[in-house]
Amino acid sequence: MPQLVFADNNGSIFIHPQLKACGMKAGNPFRLSGSALVKLPPESRLFMLPQRMAVGYDPASDVFGLSEQRAVAAFMPPGYTVTYNSAYKEVGSPRMLPLYSYAAVAFYKGSYYAAAVRIDRDPRHDCRMINIGLVRKNARKLKKAMAANRLIAHLENCALVIGCPNAQNFFLSRYEGPLPTSPACNASCAGCISYQKNPACKAAQPRIKFVPTPEEVAEVALFHISNTRDPIVSFGQGCEGEPLLQGSLIEKSIRLIRSTTSKGTINMNTNGSIPAVLRRLFDTGLDTVRISLNSARETYYMRYYKPKGYSFKDVIRSIGIAKRARAFVSINYLTMPGFTDSIGEYTALRSLVRRHNIDMIQWRNLNYDPVRYFEELPVKISAAEMIGIKEEIQLLAKEFPRLRMGYFNPTPRAAASPRR
Repeated sequence: MPQLVFADNNGSIFIHPQLKACGMKAGNPFRLSGSALVKLPPESRLFMLPQRMAVGYDPASDVFGLSEQRAVAAFMPPGYTVTYNSAYKEVGSPRMLPLYSYAAVAFYKGSYYAAAVRIDRDPRHDCRMINIGLVRKNARKLKKAMAANRLIAHLENCALVIGCPNAQNFFLSRYEGPLPTSPACNASCAGCISYQKNPACKAAQPRIKFVPTPEEVAEVALFHISNTRDPIVSFGQGCEGEPLLQGSLIEKSIRLIRSTTSKGTINMNTNGSIPAVLRRLFDTGLDTVRISLNSARETYYMRYYKPKGYSFKDVIRSIGIAKRARAFVSINYLTMPGFTDSIGEYTALRSLVRRHNIDMIQWRNLNYDPVRYFEELPVKISAAEMIGIKEEIQLLAKEFPRLRMGYFNPTPRAAASPRR
């Protein structure tokens, strides 16, 4: 059986001599079997969790027990979807965990393993494949070549200071090129990575502070499209708010891009809050869209996104508009073990997929404190109501054989290939 690992106050990790590994979903502990684990990828990071005691399973007494040491969690690299969170019991009044995901970790077959499923093998965000020296060199060149373009300086900061893989790949002329435009947002997501009012929950990266001109946007997009094999450029990045709020700017930018080239895919990552603007953008030349959801149910969507001036029905209308435009539509499905794989959520998601003929689900980990998330919604889910993240993906794949499962926006060639 997989063994429990824990950390001491110095951050050293140990294997528990008695307790077996557990995972947690919605505050419920679960025993972990080897089939629920993947070998810890080399790009992962291990965390020790302060004021959180590791929970394990004692086979001798057939009960869940505390290790009296700090819990350990893994932050999985992109392409892996967490299926169980680290199992722990909070001690005292701990501070909220930073904006990461927290996969359960175990020692198994002589190595460290984590509770996750690999959902996408695209290496575009693999840090081992990114030559930072070349990113730095190319950034210097582009800043000279496009000296008046403020977006280049912004993306350089994203690539070299924040460590954004999309920005790094832009300077390597590969994969997906980022086109951030919006300093503002019309939602107040609990786990927003670019803006946080709560001082106990720091944003992971700063939001863009200016609105670029259509010419600046088009110059960046055209450089990426002309220098990249199978290119895609995307509005809506982690370093900005909601791109639909800059609909007029983006419309002009798309016109400039398409007046020069028909090559590549123009994508938007959005909350889908303004259907009329999205319709106009598709009429202008937008090709694909990825719409973010933490839940396919209105109640829990509203509690997490806290929208300002739009409704859940607007989001659903945007999905319908995209499908009528014959666009490739992805759902950026913010996944939290215990909630995402609850029977109620699974039922709502499969209904959404069936009703709107969704093309792809991107099973992205929701970077948020696992305990605070269920308090934020708020919702209580029993162990009997959970079907499992891995099992949910398998059920949907069987019912909807054309539905893509993945983590990244597909390039034009990938989007046109047969679904797997």
